[in-house]
Amino acid sequence: MTVIQSHAKQQQEHIICCEHIPIYTTGRRRIDNRKQTDLPAPLVVSDRGGETTFHGPGQLMFYPIINIAQRQLAVSCYVSWLEKSCIQLCRSLGVTVQQRQGFPGVWVEHAKIAAVGLRVRHGMVYHGMSLNVHVDSLWFDAILGCGLSTPIINLNTLTTQELVLEKLAKQWHELFCRILGDGCGTI
Repeated sequence: MTVIQSHAKQQQEHIICCEHIPIYTTGRRRIDNRKQTDLPAPLVVSDRGGETTFHGPGQLMFYPIINIAQRQLAVSCYVSWLEKSCIQLCRSLGVTVQQRQGFPGVWVEHAKIAAVGLRVRHGMVYHGMSLNVHVDSLWFDAILGCGLSTPIINLNTLTTQELVLEKLAKQWHELFCRILGDGCGTI
């Protein structure tokens, strides 16, 4: 998948959608939640919050870089809006998902379909969400994803609709921009 990038109207804001090569990332607290010593892909320490997770083929990454200080948004509100945009995307495909109190991300009953990991610096929020579209779940067997023993689930197992990452990225971008309001440009 090619990187899709748009520029929001607020100064220095961007939204990037992409798909990664296989990689494990851990947050700035470096919480090691591996189930095995050797991981089947590199482990990179990032400056986001959260614990170790996997990113790779079949997973849609959604990275808004948003000036929440200029927009006067609390981090909790921003996270909720980010999750709601993903929920709206899934529901537009006929998939019932929800937020879970105290557990960031998007859930299908007790399985996680989307994870959140953010960093806020000088009023700018970056990193974002990963949505499991058709990622090989075996990658997650090497870790306790986000520090939880709950399973992950893929969007393609919950709908009969054709799921093309580029189309999903554009739709997610539009939904997020509607929630965010006046500050998003076009892809």
